[in-house]
Amino acid sequence: MTTVLVVDDQALQRLGFRMLLQAQNDMTVVGEAANGSEAVRLTAELRPDVVLMDVRMPGMDGIEATRRIAESGGRSRVLVLTTFNLDEYAYEALRAGASGFFLKDARPDELVVGIRAVAAGDSVISPGLTRKLIDAYTQHALGGRGAAQERQLAQLTEREREVLVAIATGWTNTEIAENLHLAESTVKSHVGRVLMKIGARDRVQAVIFAYDAGLVRPT
Repeated sequence: MTTVLVVDDQALQRLGFRMLLQAQNDMTVVGEAANGSEAVRLTAELRPDVVLMDVRMPGMDGIEATRRIAESGGRSRVLVLTTFNLDEYAYEALRAGASGFFLKDARPDELVVGIRAVAAGDSVISPGLTRKLIDAYTQHALGGRGAAQERQLAQLTEREREVLVAIATGWTNTEIAENLHLAESTVKSHVGRVLMKIGARDRVQAVIFAYDAGLVRPT
């Protein structure tokens, strides 16, 4: 059973999410929070598998709440909800440690599938939207690599670097396997080693690392 904490400052939004998730036979809503402070407190108390996090809320916003939840080192993973006009907030939330994000106009079935994926340890993010976000908000970070990034990159083999670039491009494991002429099981092994060597929690963090390190440039 996947446990979910719903965080949104609008009571009707929380009710809608609760009704959708409680209707699934493999999910249960263990709590609700109306702001970031409540989200951090309830995450520590309830240890949900997934925190469904709104971005703009009174008091502590979803970005700071995500950062605190990620830094706590707990098992809970954050899935951020945003709208098209909040792309910058979504990007900052990903940097803060979120495992992905959905637009609030996503279909209910898409959101359910996304929560399941995040609970399973995967990341959920649209490759096209990822590129829009990073193209718009990371150009300031492309001036050069830091010493820590250089050390991390030096640990990667040539093949692992190719896999990292492919991840940042938005390719799935299947697409990486096809384009690099590898077995999908081999790709999964490479992805795991890449994440470990660059200190990324998931593919979303790997995308951000690749752009910050200058391996991928805005198009």
